[in-house]
Amino acid sequence: MSKLIDRLNQVTKVVSKPIGFGKAQPATTKAKMLLIASLAQTTDVGRLADYTKGADALLFAKPGSGAKTLQRIAQSVSDIPWGLWLGDIGSRGIKSMVEAGGDFVVFPASTALAIPEDDKVGKILQVEASLSEGLLRAVNELPIDAVLIADEPGEESSLTWHHLMLFQRFAELLTKPLLASVPLKVTANELQILWKTGVDGVVVEAGIGQPVEKFKELCQTIGQLTFPPRPQKKVEALLPRVTEDIGAVTEEEEEEEE
Repeated sequence: MSKLIDRLNQVTKVVSKPIGFGKAQPATTKAKMLLIASLAQTTDVGRLADYTKGADALLFAKPGSGAKTLQRIAQSVSDIPWGLWLGDIGSRGIKSMVEAGGDFVVFPASTALAIPEDDKVGKILQVEASLSEGLLRAVNELPIDAVLIADEPGEESSLTWHHLMLFQRFAELLTKPLLASVPLKVTANELQILWKTGVDGVVVEAGIGQPVEKFKELCQTIGQLTFPPRPQKKVEALLPRVTEDIGAVTEEEEEEEE
């Protein structure tokens, strides 16, 4: 399984406490929101480890589909799971990523179905915030591993109550791990709120053009925060609404009276 997806599943996993007088179980690993660094440029591959230190995974938007570039990336961040944000990259680019050791792919719903079926490659579906309730529930049955809500270019540079409502809606309807794209300046309080809402990991822009110190501060903030246990995600089945046919009942009553 993908290393990133395995960690996401650990984040969402709930371990119940034993009942009765049995032997106490050892303490579970401390819950932690995952941090994924999104890099739009990879021209300085040699410094990747410097300005992404502390990230749980790296997401490359436009690394190029060349095998040499991907191999250089793999060598620079051998201890961190990394993947591609699919755009104009075709099936050849995906194949090169898999061969270079890529761990996961992120793709919009409009992407062709030519996604590798390898179980070792995590599949993260990027969805629109306006997705209907019916389609959101359908996502639970798709052969994907996680869902990402990402803002389009030009959207707000800070989190709003509207964002929070969207995250809450997605968390209530989805059984898959939930990722959200957030600004680099996200605060500790905002992270705690997102966690309570149901967000399992955040994606932030890093690398060239972004303040390195700010990213380091964010890594430290997440490492120091305490994320309380959450109830396991559960989706209730939608039952058809049965309405009484008043007209039919009235006719039967009239027949009985006659």
